Amino acid sequence: MQFRRRRPVQAAGGVVLRRVDGGPVEVAVIHRPAYDDWTLPKGKLNPGETHEEAALREVKEETGLDVRLGEPAGQVNYRDRKGRPKVVRYWTMQPVGSSDGQFAPNAEVDQLRWIPLAEAGPALTYDHDRQILGSVKAET
Repeated sequence: MQFRRRRPVQAAGGVVLRRVDGGPVEVAVIHRPAYDDWTLPKGKLNPGETHEEAALREVKEETGLDVRLGEPAGQVNYRDRKGRPKVVRYWTMQPVGSSDGQFAPNAEVDQLRWIPLAEAGPALTYDHDRQILGSVKAET
């Protein structure tokens, strides 16, 4: 019996950071009702799309925010809910214009929260998201 190696699912996302009125640096986290989880915005690449393009698109789709791409924030590897290997590359990002954006709850993402970066780890459901946050410097 021959086994074929599955190619990893390729995805990209953002660690969206802001500072309001000299307060602490905050990070945007989203709630997905289908999984009842709190996570960083991310999603799969479309055909022909670069990781950077996918990261910007996914953050816009899931948060309503227009963002500027910053430095790479790392990569995580894990198995998705279907058991497939998945690779997610992240970038730091900053909102452009209004830091509130135009978030509108939908079937995929029903909540967006801004949490101080130093306190965000426990709010996240997955260790791999906490790993990414641990690599981010609060220089916004």
